[in-house]
Amino acid sequence: MEGHWTVALAMFAVASAAMFLGVARGWTAAEFRLYWLFGAVLNVPYLFLGELQLLIRRRVVSIVGSVSIYALTVLAVVVIWRAPIHASALTDHLPLGKDVFGPGTAPHRLAQYYALPAYFLLLGGLVWSAARMGGDPQLRDRTVGTLGIAMGATLVAIGSGIGAAFHVVPLFSVSLAAGVAVMFAGFLRAGRPQRAPA
Repeated sequence: MEGHWTVALAMFAVASAAMFLGVARGWTAAEFRLYWLFGAVLNVPYLFLGELQLLIRRRVVSIVGSVSIYALTVLAVVVIWRAPIHASALTDHLPLGKDVFGPGTAPHRLAQYYALPAYFLLLGGLVWSAARMGGDPQLRDRTVGTLGIAMGATLVAIGSGIGAAFHVVPLFSVSLAAGVAVMFAGFLRAGRPQRAPA
């Protein structure tokens, strides 16, 4: 689970670096592809896979989940990297995927097909974890950590969505940094060993 969470954080870092370069000196096609692939499409599914492996500690679940997400990752890379780009849209400070790739195109829709379901599954995992805890102090760290991850993902989603839609770079940047910090704290809390019963 920690491995996939680490990958998700690395994706946030790559997307953030691409965004910084794009805003600071003007976007290139490669920078936007990296930003879209790792920032809008893939990171939330990897967050969910880490949560799934935390909550359901069965080898078959881990294998099926991992193979599925790796296959989806390859598909996303191929679709996004081969898609034509509207270069004129890259002149904006924070270009939108629908403007760069075209509304309704496959790379534009991938963010909705990948990240949106994964986000709601992430929230569902939080609810399930809280229900399972049922007052059991041994599971408190896992539930609180999962809450932190879900809150961090929500901060990123709302802040970056509003920031990108209205081209407000500071809001986008602050929400991204805050969300990643909250998620990292959640990873640490959820990954604590279960407490031995007194």
